[in-house]
Amino acid sequence: MTKAILFDFWGTLVETGVQSPTKQVRNLLRIYMPFSDYVIHLERIMMTQSFSSLNEVFVAVCREFGVRYNRDLIERLIGMWNKSWMLAYPYEEVEKVLTELSKKYDLYLVSNTDCFSAPNVLAKFGLDTFFKKKYLSFEMGMLKTDERLLLKILEENGLKPEDCVFVGDSIQSDMMAAHTAGMPAVLIDRKEGRDFKLKIKSLQELENLLPL
Repeated sequence: MTKAILFDFWGTLVETGVQSPTKQVRNLLRIYMPFSDYVIHLERIMMTQSFSSLNEVFVAVCREFGVRYNRDLIERLIGMWNKSWMLAYPYEEVEKVLTELSKKYDLYLVSNTDCFSAPNVLAKFGLDTFFKKKYLSFEMGMLKTDERLLLKILEENGLKPEDCVFVGDSIQSDMMAAHTAGMPAVLIDRKEGRDFKLKIKSLQELENLLPL
């Protein structure tokens, strides 16, 4: 019986203000390694620790990938990243769905994010109030794909894997992480372009699947 719902943030609850900011970083830095490998490196350096500024973030990223950088490149990266979160907005159905679900289930937020983006967007739209707890990678020091994170959430909140449902938009980061922890997962696929057993196009469809 479902007691708790774990939500991813970017692409699940909130649309970024620019299309695929991580891909834009890759293009600006001219990094040619496979995207799946690149994302792991990028998120580990950007999203598992706090920084004092985005300048510090992107200097660290350039050094991680061995990219020569100058002030102009760093400023272009900062401008794009700021635009990504400043123009971000929740999907149309999010507030209504979270309001209804929070009456029946404990909601948790689990997100790979830097220390500037998600916290600012959560505060801007008042989304913090829907969640019993938030597990943000830069605070936790680990990404969703680290099996310790979901196990920690279960232990801290007295939950079993079968008590939970994980909802996210990434098969690799969300669905596989949930599978490793032994909990059911629902893929939100707004463009209906991927194959997964439990899949929805809008969060409005989620309650029809519950309890799992």
